[in-house]
Amino acid sequence: MTSNNDILFARAQQTTPGGVNSPVRAFRSVGGTPRFITRAEGPYFWDADDKRYIDYIGSWGPAIVGHTHPEVISAVQQAITRGLSFGAPTEGEVLMAEEICKIVPNVEQVRLVSSGTEATMSALRLARGATKRDKIIKFEGCYHGHADSLLVKAGSGLLTFGNPTSAGVPEDFSKHTLVLDYNNSQQLEEVFASIGDQIACVIVEPVAGNMNLIPANKEFLQTMRSLCTQHGSILIFDEVMCGFRVGLQGAQALYGIAADLICMGKVIGGGLPVAAFGGRADLMGHMAPLGGVYQAGTLSGNPVAVAAGMSTLKLIQAPGFYDTLTAQTRQLADGLQAAGQAAGFDFCTDAVGGMFGIYFAKEIPRSYAAMMATDKEKFNRFFHLMLDEGVYLAPSAFEAGFVSIQHDSSIIAATLEAAQRAFGQL
Repeated sequence: MTSNNDILFARAQQTTPGGVNSPVRAFRSVGGTPRFITRAEGPYFWDADDKRYIDYIGSWGPAIVGHTHPEVISAVQQAITRGLSFGAPTEGEVLMAEEICKIVPNVEQVRLVSSGTEATMSALRLARGATKRDKIIKFEGCYHGHADSLLVKAGSGLLTFGNPTSAGVPEDFSKHTLVLDYNNSQQLEEVFASIGDQIACVIVEPVAGNMNLIPANKEFLQTMRSLCTQHGSILIFDEVMCGFRVGLQGAQALYGIAADLICMGKVIGGGLPVAAFGGRADLMGHMAPLGGVYQAGTLSGNPVAVAAGMSTLKLIQAPGFYDTLTAQTRQLADGLQAAGQAAGFDFCTDAVGGMFGIYFAKEIPRSYAAMMATDKEKFNRFFHLMLDEGVYLAPSAFEAGFVSIQHDSSIIAATLEAAQRAFGQL
C-alpha cells in the first residue's frame, strides 16, 4: 500500500524546492520520506497515514505547553474575530512588550518581528549602528538564522574572516564575520587583543541547539562579557531557541550573565510567527523612528500571533512549571542514556530545562568539532527505528530535542520502552 506521505512528498517536489519549505524537514540527513502532519494534540501529532507519534520537536521549540492547548486556541479564536492584521498599533503589542520586559533580565525595550532570522539580523544591524563598527564574532556550530552575514563558516586561520556557507552570499558580506570555536575562551581573548576596537558585537547561542544540544560553559560566557565591556562591543545572546526553554528568564538567569541585546522567538509565539529583540533603552533608542537604524515589518506584532504568544507566556509562569518541565526532560535523557549504554553502545545524553540532546559518542560533545565526530550513521538508523515505534525525534543528528509540559511520566515511560526495543534492533 502506498503511503500518503510518499504521495504528498512526490506532489510537493513538483512545486516546492526539495518538497519542503525548510530544509531539515526533507529528511535528507537521515534518509527516507518526511512525514506530512495533519493534526496535533498535547504531546502527539499524526501524519497523513493517521499514524500517531510522540512528538519531540514541538515545532522546533514553540509547543512548550503542548499542542493545541485550549487556552492558546481560545485566545487565537477570539483574536481572529477582531481581524487578522491592521498595519497599525494594537494594545496586544503593548501587552506583549510589557510582559517580555517584566520577565527577561536586562530588557527595557523590545521590538517585535515575525521570525528569529529577523530578530538576529536586526540585532546585528543595531549593534553595528550603535558602535559604528562593522566586524562581528560568531561561533562555529551556532545558527542564527539565514541572514547573509551569519551564513558563514570559519576561515583558514584565527584572524582570517569567514567564508560563506551558502551560495548567493557575496564574499564582501562574510569578510566582516569572524568565526571562532564554541567554548574556547582563549581564542576570544586573542582576537580581542588584536582587533578589539573593530568588533561591533559578539553573537552567541548560550545554549546551542543547532549542533545538537551543547551548552556554553560559564567561563566562556564570562570571558565574552568581560571582553565586550572592556572594548565597547555589544554582547548579543541569541535565545530564539533557548529563551523560555531552559528557564523562565532564559540563559541570562541560568548563567548569571547579562547580555546587551537578547533575541527571542519560538516560545513567545506559541506556535505562530512572533520573534523579538530587546535590551537597554539607550541601545534600543538607535532604532527607527527614534534613531538611524532602520527595521520594519508589515506583520510585526500581528494581533493573532501575539494573542497566541501572550497566552503561552502566561501559562509558562504557572508555579512549578519549569521544575516539572526540567524533571520530565531529565527523566527522558537519563532513561535514554541508560537504555543505550545497557545495549552496549557509546551513547550519552544531556538536558537543560526543556531541551535535550542525544549523542552516539563516549562523552557529551562540548564543541562543533566534537559533535562532528559522533556516529551519525548510528543516529540515522536509531531515528528510523524510533519513527517506526511511533516516536518522532529531530530528523538530524545536529538538532536538539524538545519536551513539552504534556510529556508526563507515562509518555516518557512509553518513549523509553520504544527506545529499548530500538536499541535492541540497532
